[in-house]
Amino acid sequence: MNIAEAARRAGLTPKAIRFYEAQGLLRPHRAANGYRAFGEGDVHTLKFLKRARDLGFSVEECRALLALYHETERSNAEVKQLAENRVREIDRRLADLASIRDALAGLAESCKGDARQDCPILEDLAGERRSSAA
Repeated sequence: MNIAEAARRAGLTPKAIRFYEAQGLLRPHRAANGYRAFGEGDVHTLKFLKRARDLGFSVEECRALLALYHETERSNAEVKQLAENRVREIDRRLADLASIRDALAGLAESCKGDARQDCPILEDLAGERRSSAA
């Protein structure tokens, strides 16, 4: 099948497929005319990559996961470690986002939203905000 059909079946764009190929995560067969010819195994790999990326795994983590998936003598401990590391990173990012959200909510609350020229939000962004509440 061609790249457009493989993309459709895997839920990806042709650009994403070319990226994965450039990263060495996928090696589709090349026809005599130079076009990529994808098989069912390639589509399976693309779906695997899509799901892993949807779960937040990096390209390098996807490379490791694919290698583990294809290794018949693998230990699940490595897979679990990769997943637990990803969960910790997501938790860290969620904490960062919660902190940012709280700061922004505080700024929004301090703004009257009226016709006055002074704006606590803009003052804060410019580093001009006083420490006391307005």
